[in-house]
Amino acid sequence: MRAAAGGVVLGLGLLALAAVGFSQPQAQRSDRAVVSAELVVLNHATAEGHQQITLVDPRQRVLAVYQVDRASGALSLKSVRNVQWDLLIESFNSEKPTPREVHALTQQRP
Repeated sequence: MRAAAGGVVLGLGLLALAAVGFSQPQAQRSDRAVVSAELVVLNHATAEGHQQITLVDPRQRVLAVYQVDRASGALSLKSVRNVQWDLLIESFNSEKPTPREVHALTQQRP
């Protein structure tokens, strides 16, 4: 229980660090990444003019995406996904050569 509370506090702290860029003028903002053993926070501006914050929990293999409205500062959760099973897929929606084809090519003897 104590570790979970510590993780929440750390997550909120990293989220606050990622949000620091909101007070800077648009020209000075840049993509940011904050990485710890427990959480990865990615912060960047979208083409639509929003701020997007992505949290990755490497231990639980969960990804969460938030969008911040720059005018109001409202934070909305856009997506959450456990990627554990995704990472086991060898190939999905990829173009040729597929990983299997590349592997077969490397196994051929001259």
